Amino acid sequence: MLSAKSLFQEILDHDESYALFCSIAAGGEAQGGWENARIAALAPREERALAPKIARHGADEDKHGRIFTALLRKRGLQPVPVPPETDYTMLLERHGIGLPHEKLKAEQPLTVEDIVTYLAHSRVTEQRASEQMRLLRKHFADHPDLGRAVRQISQDEDNHLAYCHEELLRLARAGHGRTIQRTLRTCALAEIRIYRDVSLAVMSHMGRILHWPRPKAALLALGIHAVYAWERLTGWHRMTTLKPPRIPNALGTPGSPAAELA
Repeated sequence: MLSAKSLFQEILDHDESYALFCSIAAGGEAQGGWENARIAALAPREERALAPKIARHGADEDKHGRIFTALLRKRGLQPVPVPPETDYTMLLERHGIGLPHEKLKAEQPLTVEDIVTYLAHSRVTEQRASEQMRLLRKHFADHPDLGRAVRQISQDEDNHLAYCHEELLRLARAGHGRTIQRTLRTCALAEIRIYRDVSLAVMSHMGRILHWPRPKAALLALGIHAVYAWERLTGWHRMTTLKPPRIPNALGTPGSPAAELA
């Protein structure tokens, strides 16, 4: 029976597919860490109080990248090159979602509108990250190698999502509500398309490595397209709603020690 758990298990059991999975994850987290660090450094005067939370967000992403790299080394593997078509963060940036890297590489302070764009982009992508990690936590929380990492990263992603809700609601009360809703909708519709394309690319590479038969590969592709159809019709709304988080000030307190894996 083809299920999310059996699919992940198959990928995790094979060294080459496991190396690709961890390398893709590590690369995306490291990129997110850099972006958040630059945004924290360039935060405008009006939002300097937010800079420590943005920096904390970036530090968590860096930690996640190190965790995935450590998982590889624990198994005696090295990171592998990430195919461009599977690079989720790069493709988002290339399609104009979030703040352009040219702006982040400069030394000019950002604007409040830039912070709104950053938070809206993060609210959408952290929704995806939180859901993916909850799925992994559901099936692999007790895994002898992955369990600790999955639990740590899942908790962090939930905190990041809570932080985005809280800060966007604050900015909405300050008069940025229409801009926030417009930006959230644009980001969500672009993200679901890019996520579909990346998912298809990742599954294509995994199918080649694991020698999946054509019917299995076709069924997985059909499932990815079905998820996109649902998200395009109505599912994207879950990425644009805002509500007070269950965890207030999630990034405002010192974080737990980085769960570095030997």
